[in-house]
Amino acid sequence: MPENLLGDYLRARRARISPHAAGIPAHGVRRVPGLRREEVATMAGVSVDYYVRLEQGRERNPSAQVLAALGDVLQLDDDARLHLFRIAGLTPGTPHSIAPERVDPELLRLMDMWPDNPAIVLGRAYDVLAANRLAHALFDGFGHGPNLLAQIFLAPDARAFYPDWDRVAAYAVAGFRVLHGRSPRDPRITEVLDSLTARSEEFAALWQRHDARGKRLERKRFRHPEVGELTLHMNAFEVKSVPGQELIVYHAEPGSVSAEALTLLGTLAATHSRDREPADP
Repeated sequence: MPENLLGDYLRARRARISPHAAGIPAHGVRRVPGLRREEVATMAGVSVDYYVRLEQGRERNPSAQVLAALGDVLQLDDDARLHLFRIAGLTPGTPHSIAPERVDPELLRLMDMWPDNPAIVLGRAYDVLAANRLAHALFDGFGHGPNLLAQIFLAPDARAFYPDWDRVAAYAVAGFRVLHGRSPRDPRITEVLDSLTARSEEFAALWQRHDARGKRLERKRFRHPEVGELTLHMNAFEVKSVPGQELIVYHAEPGSVSAEALTLLGTLAATHSRDREPADP
């Protein structure tokens, strides 16, 4: 049976909108969470039969106007709306590939020039493809790399490392939903999805929420075993030379306790690196 990405997404998002949020008077006991199909159809200006066929996967080619109306009714933000259009086939996706992902050497050199900023490159399925020295020091200790989702959901110390684990986990899964919508038949994305769904109940539950959200500037808290708690700002940049890759750069507020901790972490990383170097004969 073919995958019904569009129908599953519409059904999940419909269940998340309350009648009150949609401006619909609620009378009596409702048998379904969120909005009814006929309510969504009426507000979007389409027939109930047409909307039912969309959810059931019997109609797979809605117009841009219909999707825009549904996005309004379901109160989708920009990321979620783009995801809706993408899984409906109205925006170009990323061709799937079986070739190993490689990081541009010039980008690696650039990352090494940032001694005060942890930086990593994520692949099309959240595989950690590269990291500079400070990022290695920050994330050192995870045993389920090189995939970021595996680290979050499978590493024993993940909840201790991320004080706001619930928020981090939800954010990561919503971002992975965007990657999946961009290239749903990519073998590596499918492999990660199947593995995490089978091995983590928390991941499976978050995946069923159908949240779709790209990375934005945000703050993230870490609790490092050597330097304590840090609050870092995060910037995400698309790597234009390799579609699907993202460069993630962290920085601390100047003069803050986190900035001091990050400086200490850099010193420790440099010391550990020197200790590992072979002695001159």
